[in-house]
Amino acid sequence: MPHILWYSVWRELFMHQGRILQQRPDDVMIHIMVPTRVKQMTAEELFRLPDDGSRYELIEGELKRMTPAGFRHGAIVMALSRPLAEHVVSKQIGLVAGAETGFKLKSNPDTVRAPDIAFVSRQRLEAEGVPDTFWPGAPDLAVEVLSPSDTLYDVEDKVATWLSCGTRLVWVVHPKRRAVLVHRPDAPVMTLCETDTLEGEDVVPGFRCPVEDIFRGL
Repeated sequence: MPHILWYSVWRELFMHQGRILQQRPDDVMIHIMVPTRVKQMTAEELFRLPDDGSRYELIEGELKRMTPAGFRHGAIVMALSRPLAEHVVSKQIGLVAGAETGFKLKSNPDTVRAPDIAFVSRQRLEAEGVPDTFWPGAPDLAVEVLSPSDTLYDVEDKVATWLSCGTRLVWVVHPKRRAVLVHRPDAPVMTLCETDTLEGEDVVPGFRCPVEDIFRGL
C-alpha cells in the first residue's frame, strides 16, 4: 500500500536545494523548485542587439519590448518635435533627439530608457561630446506622448525615473485630453490645455508652442 500522504522532510532538505532529496522505500520523493535566475543584460549588449524592427528599453537589466506607436501618437510626436528642433537649431542651444535614442540612466544593473522626444543642452554636449552609443545620463528635457496601452503606473514610473536621474523638465502629452502635463523636480504638476502655451522655460530658453498646434488636424 502506498505510503499515506504524510511527507517526511529530512534535514537534508536544507542542504540539497534543487535536487532529489533523501529517499526511503515507500517514501514519496520531495523536490524543491528553485527559481532560475535570468541573466541580466547590459547597456552594451542592448546596443549590439541585431535590428529586428522592434524598439527596446532596459529596466534594471531586464529587456522590455516596446509596442509600436500608433499613427496619432507618431503625428503628435512630429508636431511637437518639429518646432522644438527648429528653435534649438536656430538658437544653437543643443540638440533634439527622436524616439529611438537611448539614455543610460543607471548601472549595475543597467537601465536604458528612450523618451519620444529628448533635448540635451549645448553645455553638456560640449562636455561629453556626441556619443555613437547611448547618451550617458538623462536628457535635460524628456517628452512622453501617451499611448492607449499606457497605464497610470507606467506613466508615473517613467516620469519619476526621468526626474530622479537628472531630467530638469518632463512634458507628458495626453492625446485624449488634448493637454500637456508639465513636470519639474520639487514642483507641482502644471496642466496646460489647448488655449495655453507650452514653454521651454530655463531648460529650452525662448521656446514657445501653442498647445493647440500639437493637436492640430487630430
